[in-house]
Amino acid sequence: MEYIYGALLLHKLGQPVNEENLKRVISAAGVQVDEAKVKTLIASLQGVDIAAELQNASVMAAAPAAAPAAEKKEEKKEEKPSESAAGLSALFG
Repeated sequence: MEYIYGALLLHKLGQPVNEENLKRVISAAGVQVDEAKVKTLIASLQGVDIAAELQNASVMAAAPAAAPAAEKKEEKKEEKPSESAAGLSALFG
């Protein structure tokens, strides 16, 4: 996870997200650098617009927040006691 955070930090600071810079960030955090993870992450980020992806992520994070409110409104519907009793009487004859 620290590799992704390192890449996001570089992006936020306007620095190029490349192997050399990512290695510097990771080692500055006191973590031993795993070359394979660095190469994999940098390869995965090739051609990715990080700013656009972060914008999409914030839009997606806001969308689910509206859904539980709608579910809560539906849960507040209560059956009238007579409807519940009618249902129970049908079970027991």
